Amino acid sequence: MLFPFIVLGQEAPLVKSADNYIYDGNQAFDASNNVEAEKNYRRAAATGLKKDIAQYNMGTTLQQDNYVAEALSLYADAVEITKERPNKHRNFHNIGNALMQIKEYKGAVEAYKNALRNNPKDDETRYNYALAKKMLEDDDQNGDQDNNDKKDNKDNKDQDQDKKEDKGKDQEGDKEQDQKEGSDDEGENEKDNKKDDPKDQDQKEDKDKDQQQPQGNPTQLSPQQVKNLLEAMSNEEKKVQDKVNAQKVKPAGVKSKKDW
Repeated sequence: MLFPFIVLGQEAPLVKSADNYIYDGNQAFDASNNVEAEKNYRRAAATGLKKDIAQYNMGTTLQQDNYVAEALSLYADAVEITKERPNKHRNFHNIGNALMQIKEYKGAVEAYKNALRNNPKDDETRYNYALAKKMLEDDDQNGDQDNNDKKDNKDNKDQDQDKKEDKGKDQEGDKEQDQKEGSDDEGENEKDNKKDDPKDQDQKEDKDKDQQQPQGNPTQLSPQQVKNLLEAMSNEEKKVQDKVNAQKVKPAGVKSKKDW
């Protein structure tokens, strides 16, 4: 479940333009007019005011339309811009949901972890975090099983090859004898074989089909995009940890020495 878009209250006239665009975008989103909603959120972001909120709302709209890669990019930008913990929590939560959607479980675990750092009490985020960890464990186990199956198949192929080689040695003497007996007819066979073989058009067509590239999927992330997201979340985690450590370290009080 996506966290809904952020609704704004009345503020000073300087930010009225951005607020109006976001309001219009929210109205369009409620009416299931996501194209119009996205346009208004983009206009709000272009003003430079409330950009984090506009990008978050735009990301939610795009994710609903399965443009996951684009939504993730907007969430990541919004996390860097916003200073408010509730907004960071919403962005990280939706990053986790988007990564779960494309089965990037490792990234999803990290995203939910960051979301919980900003709001440890959110039950939905805690549930999604547990689910992402379970999916990651299952995925790792399946990967290990696939590797074992591949190793077993390789061993079986090696055994089959050994059997073929042994059988070939046994038949080698027979083959040499057959070749000797057939040498007298070699000239005649060569004449028959000089006829051109017909081209296999079906095989060519199949090869051409194999070379065709599949169409791109808007929900697919490149390895570099996944890496960038993980690095962004790692940097955010480091910032939080540094802040916590800074609060723990307090200078010891120095007592002044009295002159008696």
